Amino acid sequence: MSESTTLSRRSFLAGAGAVIAATAATTLTGCASESSTEADWLPKNWDYETDVLVVGYGGAGLWAAVTAKDEGESDVLVLEKAPSRGGGSSSINMGEYAWVEDPEKANAYIQAFTKGMTPEDISLAWAEECYKNMDYCDKWGVPTEMKKGANAAGGGASCEYPQLEGGETMRVCSFGDPAEGGNSGWKVLDQVRADLGIEVVFSCHDESLIQNPETKEIVGVYTLIGDDETPKAVKARKGVILTMGGFEHNEELKKQYLKCYPAMGFYGWPFNTGDGIKMVQDVGAQLWNMSNACGSYCGYFKDSEWPYAFWLTPLANSYVMLDQKGKRWWKESDFMSPHTGFHNFVHFDEETVGYDRCPTWFVFDQKVIDAGAIGQLAGGIMNTPSGMTKIGMGLDDIPEECGKFAGWSEDNSAEIEKGWIVKGDTLEELAENMAKVDSAPPADAMKETLERYNGFCTEGVDADLERDPATMVPISMDGPFYAYPVYPGGNNTMGGPKKNADGQVLNLDDEPIPRLFAGGSFGNMQAHTYGISGGNNAENMVWGRICARSASKLEPWDAAN
Repeated sequence: MSESTTLSRRSFLAGAGAVIAATAATTLTGCASESSTEADWLPKNWDYETDVLVVGYGGAGLWAAVTAKDEGESDVLVLEKAPSRGGGSSSINMGEYAWVEDPEKANAYIQAFTKGMTPEDISLAWAEECYKNMDYCDKWGVPTEMKKGANAAGGGASCEYPQLEGGETMRVCSFGDPAEGGNSGWKVLDQVRADLGIEVVFSCHDESLIQNPETKEIVGVYTLIGDDETPKAVKARKGVILTMGGFEHNEELKKQYLKCYPAMGFYGWPFNTGDGIKMVQDVGAQLWNMSNACGSYCGYFKDSEWPYAFWLTPLANSYVMLDQKGKRWWKESDFMSPHTGFHNFVHFDEETVGYDRCPTWFVFDQKVIDAGAIGQLAGGIMNTPSGMTKIGMGLDDIPEECGKFAGWSEDNSAEIEKGWIVKGDTLEELAENMAKVDSAPPADAMKETLERYNGFCTEGVDADLERDPATMVPISMDGPFYAYPVYPGGNNTMGGPKKNADGQVLNLDDEPIPRLFAGGSFGNMQAHTYGISGGNNAENMVWGRICARSASKLEPWDAAN
């Protein structure tokens, strides 16, 4: 197994497959450089040399690396920010990926839910490659099975908007055992990568692209590794593929681009901090889909030890969801899609001049505490409408140095002690303690809402939101009272560099930046909303493979030398 945490010089095989290389000049922009190695913009020495350089070792990076090595017959090197393991959000999600029965109909569906904002050549390229997803899983021995429906739809539909044209062709598959989530497929393909001899260098950070100022082609990357303050120069003879994930854990980028804020409810890989955004901007790239996200809400506690959010589920029904004015706004018995629920938080209040559902507060009584763990136990176990699955940073195989969460306490006592669950013997005390955490409703407003809700429980009819009577349990007004905040977030952001149907990153004039490619959630092709169940993993598979083939076809830029 070829992995390292420090850079060592190594000699890579020169060139790639002759058949692939022969087509490069007519299919892709390569701009083979004639600049001498003495040009002042070039590094004096290369610490690493490879054909295809992949930056980011999540799902897209894994598919790109394996495809470039196998089909492209290219030497491949992978740089990863995490200190070990890799996997990104792809290895801690629900493990669903999209497949399509008919690429033409799938293209029509994408055009429908994106309102035509995703270019049709992009959506068609995605659909045609997505059709091959199950075959590629079979090729690499990744266990897979087609599901009746997606977890996000409660198992009842295979896409987010089945009523739209083409929705009937969309299908959802799982990587092996659905209860094991994305980690199941990740482990298998990660072993394929190791067997192919593809090296992953961990603890890489603060990368910048090396660009020929004349041809604008990307010839490599500078990176820092670990605590070493000396930048390392990595030559990419054919191309650089950026698969750096979203910006879920970059507050400035979220504040600037997302549709509402604060949006601190992302449970994904804590190393997804949007580092690639500045990288591509520095070389003139155009951004797209920066306001889009796949998610709903999660609990977030501003705890520096745990910089990510958590899926939380009350196991008793004596709770309500309140906005900052103390009003119920969501029918608590309804399942909010973990993929598109984000939209429900985009509610601007003219009086407070802010998004009054960010945060939303779950307010409840002792019955919820006594019912059992609200958060995920050790091992990342959580329940969905379709059954149990394992997701998030509590998975057993996540190393502590990557931010492993040890698990929620079974009786919620540890979280009360830490202040994650806010407690008050009276509503006045609860409101005071909530306000220490974030914007919170006043006590009198909460009292009015709780008493009104309790009256509905007695009558058996929710006159405000029509909550299912079977889930309406009164909240004790005797105290103690509890609350925790949830924020929009969930899976991942989707913005990044705009690309063409070959995966090439585009400049402000919609022209390719030579030898630069992007895939996965770093520039997801879905515009307007998240419409493809299993779309994040499919995005990794589809664009990882497309980018790998495109980069591998190019003639090395230093061939003349």
